Amino acid sequence: MNAAPEFLRGLRGQLRLDEPMSRHTSWRVGGAAEYFYAPADRDDLVDLLRRLPPDMPLHWVGLGSNLLVRDGGIQGMVIKASKGLGAMRFPAPEKIHAEAGVPCAKVARASVERGLAGAEFLAGVPGTLGGALAMNAGAFGGETWDLVEQIECVGRGGECSTHRAAEIDSAYRKVKLPARKWVLSALLALRRDGNGGGKRRIREMLKKRGATQPVQSANAGSVFRNPDGDHAARLIEQAGLKGARAGDAVISETHANFIINRGGAAAADIEELIDTARREVMRHSGVELCAEVRIIGRRA
Repeated sequence: MNAAPEFLRGLRGQLRLDEPMSRHTSWRVGGAAEYFYAPADRDDLVDLLRRLPPDMPLHWVGLGSNLLVRDGGIQGMVIKASKGLGAMRFPAPEKIHAEAGVPCAKVARASVERGLAGAEFLAGVPGTLGGALAMNAGAFGGETWDLVEQIECVGRGGECSTHRAAEIDSAYRKVKLPARKWVLSALLALRRDGNGGGKRRIREMLKKRGATQPVQSANAGSVFRNPDGDHAARLIEQAGLKGARAGDAVISETHANFIINRGGAAAADIEELIDTARREVMRHSGVELCAEVRIIGRRA
């Protein structure tokens, strides 16, 4: 067991030592984080960053829905951004300002309740807005960065800066944020919902998602990005990998771009299936799959 170093004492948030990351990932796997911090609020997070040694490894986690933490755990500091960064306000009739820890589904619901359109697809994104911004998450034809007017970032030393969307290079499931900076909040620009059908559209999206994805199982969403002009799920299924297993991890029979933890899987089992899918799709189709999920930590 580690002891809290002097520079972390006196913060207002919650610090945990050797925290099992299986408690914080939707795959329910992962070794322990050396230091795990849930900030009390934005100012507390900035205070933490100002205190951290410049050479301490730093990782950010939202709802853990697009993340594989290896069984050997994580050195350094893990910041739980979904705690303490949950504020949302409406600075103008067609705009939403939300902090990075706000769940995407909450942004979608808030938008339709205010008679706005354009953010309904976020109801199908299982993570936080910060995670969606970091990877340009999307669903049902919508992408996060289509909505962004500006973002506020924080640097490694706690310095904050604002960036217009035009300054950020974003593409399908790719975002190039300023070096060594992370998103604190975003201003989203939406439009008035002319026919008031936002709630209905969300219901239809979630119904379709429930019918085509294994939403009731422990998973991390789509494992691979879709290659240009094709779908990763089709390529994985064509390679004969639906139902393939490694330990208690399995490639979903419902949607081949999902890997499920049946209850007792290790991170190594999931990573083995990721490697298998890459290798077999390349062998069968000559297509190199690129992981959409983020893999961090040490192997056991």
